[in-house]
Amino acid sequence: MKTLKVNGKSIDVDVDASTPLLWVIREQLGLTGTKYSCGVAQCGACTVHIDGKAVRSCVYPVSAVTDSNEITTIEGLSEDGDHPVQQAWQELDVPQCGYCQPGMMMAAASLLNENPNPSDADIDSSITNICRCGTFQRVRKGVHLAAKKS
Repeated sequence: MKTLKVNGKSIDVDVDASTPLLWVIREQLGLTGTKYSCGVAQCGACTVHIDGKAVRSCVYPVSAVTDSNEITTIEGLSEDGDHPVQQAWQELDVPQCGYCQPGMMMAAASLLNENPNPSDADIDSSITNICRCGTFQRVRKGVHLAAKKS
């Protein structure tokens, strides 16, 4: 049995220690906003926060999480969609298909926590998530707008 703190709630899960955090989040907790895509930490669709830092959960074993770590998924970014990144994404209609966007938004929120006024170069080097639709220009505009809203 493992206790996780997810989106502000302590939750007990019974999983093998080597299980990737992504599968605990999706299958055990039913929080399906965090997406599976590549499975090798390249695309970023599975990005969540652990203590405010962006982490690719598809390769992060649940055993690496302690009961004092705060895990935040896209569902926990804000209760009512009022996080500046969520507002900016909606205002600019950033997503195209939207599959990668929860991970993209989590990466953007983590960047803004560390750097409240990032340059284009900062955004390009920090948000390495992959979007097959090619919304990278809109993501960059969304990060800048979210920075202004913060």
